[in-house]
Amino acid sequence: MPKFGLSTEICFGVEAAEALKPYGGQRALLVTDPYFELNGAAAELLGLFAPESGCFSKVGGEPTVELAAEGASLLRSLQPRLLIALGGGSAIDCAKGMLAVTEAGEQPCFIAIPTTSGTGSEVTSYAILTHGGVKQVLREERLRPNLAILDSRYVRSLPPALVADGGMDALCHGFEALVAKNASPFTEALALQAVKTLFRLLPLAYRGKQEVGQALLTASCMAGIAFDRAGLGACHALAHALGGRFHRPHGRLNALLLPRVVAWHLRCCPGLYAPLVESLGLSSGRALVYALNRLCRELGLPKSLSALKLSREELLGELKPLCRTALADPCSSSDPCSPTEGDYAGILRECL
Repeated sequence: MPKFGLSTEICFGVEAAEALKPYGGQRALLVTDPYFELNGAAAELLGLFAPESGCFSKVGGEPTVELAAEGASLLRSLQPRLLIALGGGSAIDCAKGMLAVTEAGEQPCFIAIPTTSGTGSEVTSYAILTHGGVKQVLREERLRPNLAILDSRYVRSLPPALVADGGMDALCHGFEALVAKNASPFTEALALQAVKTLFRLLPLAYRGKQEVGQALLTASCMAGIAFDRAGLGACHALAHALGGRFHRPHGRLNALLLPRVVAWHLRCCPGLYAPLVESLGLSSGRALVYALNRLCRELGLPKSLSALKLSREELLGELKPLCRTALADPCSSSDPCSPTEGDYAGILRECL
């Protein structure tokens, strides 16, 4: 029986952070990265809570299982009433990982404050942790934040590269949720609106127009809700495999893969993206692929894996393991075209 629901409360707008005030004085554990500790944002946030509150600020890059286990040790010893993640998808996923390796039972109220417009992790039950060079996809309902705070003050002055990387990750979420096997009218509406907004505003944000920050945060969140319920697909499965093996930025890998995956989808099922083609005012699926490539150029994103300093020899030497890792990724199972190892090998060769 198809179902749709959303248990995360979402507060959005320029005063969204005011939603933290009712929790003032409680013991909290803040999970963030060194940047927010250095610029004082972490201390300012912790000032709202009990003096014995703590901060875990070691999330420098994509979180590992080992890092989540270290954070979980602090979580168990502090026993906070609140677990707050401040940062991009890495900080939020690390906090989720900390919950995942802690025994289920009574757990703290989980609050996510995204500082990039990309992952949508603030509303999903998913987390990505790296272990042994492989990105592991976790999914548990208890990993879904109780409260998401979308406040544009936290996405001001993002460098253009981070705008592009995060934005293309969110756009990929919208594209894949739109056609995933578990898509529904509810997820389609959210995904379509997110994709339309991202197509229109990402170039403006890349050029420094800070006034579009709130709209991009909202679009990223909508895409997150959509893919959490509908699923993802081949693009994310391949991006996880490549990122785990070669440690390239997730958003850039998605940007590189998405036009190729969409073209492959259209060869398998020409009408697959018809609602999106119509919504964007385009003439055909081919025009949609062209529009994606044009957007990537506008955002200064690489055109090939070689532009990401990944050689032909490196990729071809790992081609079979990469394809097998991607096939084992849960995202593969929700792709509408049921990819094979040969399909994945062909897409990766096109990316060279």
